[in-house]
Amino acid sequence: MEVKNLSEVRAFITKDGSEIRELLAYRNSCIRNQSLAEAKLPPGASTTAHRHQKTEEIYYILEGRGRMRLDAETRSVGPGDAIAIPPGSVHQITNTGEGVLKFLCCCAPTYEHEDTFLEPAAEDFQA
Repeated sequence: MEVKNLSEVRAFITKDGSEIRELLAYRNSCIRNQSLAEAKLPPGASTTAHRHQKTEEIYYILEGRGRMRLDAETRSVGPGDAIAIPPGSVHQITNTGEGVLKFLCCCAPTYEHEDTFLEPAAEDFQA
């Protein structure tokens, strides 16, 4: 049985600028076709707008408040919200709260820098 504790997993910065701790993926477990990570964004920070050609994602908000942009739509999000992000959709999350924004990222197939394509800033994005 494989059990990974968040405190045992090293953090790294993704291509979009968020700090994540990859709990389960092929890099550290028997999991081969998906990944699960915890992401953190400090107050006022945003990920860089980006898309994944192959990967679909689910963000699940654990703590904090944010603004989620998915293609041309923007919405406030908070604890308990699950956000579906289809492959090819431009997305960005911004911490709008006073504390750290923490969320889980579920990716299938697994997160890869090579499948992350950065996009123009939100104010420059034209849907």
